Amino acid sequence: MHDPVSRRAAMVTALAGITAVATADRATAQTRRANTLRPDALRPNTLRPDAPDDQSSALQRAIDQAAARRVPLTLPGGTFRASGLTLPAGAQILGTRGATRLLLNGDAPLVAARGAAAVTLAGLVLDGAGRRGNAALIDLASVEGLRISDCEIKDANGVALKLTEVEGVVSGNRIERSDDVALHALDARGLTISGNTIRGAGNGGIHIWRSQKGDDGSIVADNRIEGILARGGGSGENGNAINVYRAGNVVVRGNRIRDAAFSAVRGNAASGIQILDNTCNAIGEVALYAEFDFEGAVIAGNVVNDAALGVAVTNFKQGGRLGVVQGNILRNITRRRPAGTDPNDGYGIGIGVEADTAVTGNVIDNAAVIGIAVGAGTYLRDVTVSGNVVRGTPTGIAVSVAAGAGAAAITGNLIAGAKPGARTGALIGMAWDKVASTDLARDAARFPQLTVSGNRT
Repeated sequence: MHDPVSRRAAMVTALAGITAVATADRATAQTRRANTLRPDALRPNTLRPDAPDDQSSALQRAIDQAAARRVPLTLPGGTFRASGLTLPAGAQILGTRGATRLLLNGDAPLVAARGAAAVTLAGLVLDGAGRRGNAALIDLASVEGLRISDCEIKDANGVALKLTEVEGVVSGNRIERSDDVALHALDARGLTISGNTIRGAGNGGIHIWRSQKGDDGSIVADNRIEGILARGGGSGENGNAINVYRAGNVVVRGNRIRDAAFSAVRGNAASGIQILDNTCNAIGEVALYAEFDFEGAVIAGNVVNDAALGVAVTNFKQGGRLGVVQGNILRNITRRRPAGTDPNDGYGIGIGVEADTAVTGNVIDNAAVIGIAVGAGTYLRDVTVSGNVVRGTPTGIAVSVAAGAGAAAITGNLIAGAKPGARTGALIGMAWDKVASTDLARDAARFPQLTVSGNRT
């Protein structure tokens, strides 16, 4: 039998606990409200959603007041017309996803920051409205601790998001219909760009650039990038889904890329670049590119379908060297190169490499001309090609045997469906544009710089 006194004591204790929890919850909610600045706390400068007039001044006052108090500014749903908004240190602007819209209403950037820290934009629609002007829609420079998340950035007449000397994270955003580049980062100080969707850009998807060659270390991961044009023309400076220029030690990983005028990932003078586990479809030129003055490129685990070339690790003449091309699947490499490129440049090549590179464990299926091209003229040094599968290409592997070309080892590859002919075959030797051997397995003794063994053709 239970003691009534003990039961009453237990009930009192439980009720006291419940009351304490409810009191704590109310206090927490009050603290949370106190730590968020709403527009209705800004009278007489209250912001008016969907007002037809410009609200830049009222918005700027609200931003400054919230930043001074170190609390977020939370905007309600609706459209706010503005331009030239400046974010001070600690500025945090929060909105309701898909409903809170800042609409560009002038020639200046919609939002800018210079030398600020701990800046946040979240849950906003940042709309350039296609207005003409030379400014980027969002222009942030020398910012530490940047966070941009869950935003829609759209209809920028030029660059949508420009980041200069910025450290931080840009994640989970949608950037659509940019006339120039969707996201241009210059001289980054530790930038992660992840989980964003970019659709429709006039000249480029994501740029990781530096003013001078040097370490960068940005991470570009798990983004979806589609519909990249090259309105600015040229031979590859425009039209790339991801372009890394002069920036060292950048990781480009796990991105889904479709329909780019030139490259899916293009590293130009980008030493230490890692291009890993990307899926690339409908690419107008070289899908995965390490070119010009670089040292060190790892291109591994990618899947490419429908491109003019699959992988290129080139420009030994300009200092491009040192690479690993491993475990990629390259299919339907049949396109012609786009207008603006050198008409003498090759196409229909699964993998092309020149210097100090290992090509291992790749599968190439249906390349229009050559499965693997090793060297070009005298530009060949210390390349191994081993354990690859090449199917359905007129020429399986073509190796430069021109006078002055360096060493290569071609071993243990499986080549199926090559077409023996005057200029084609499973393993052929090239002296510039002339065929020096239609069967390197037979003629290997003529070229002491080569090791050719164990290949199945």
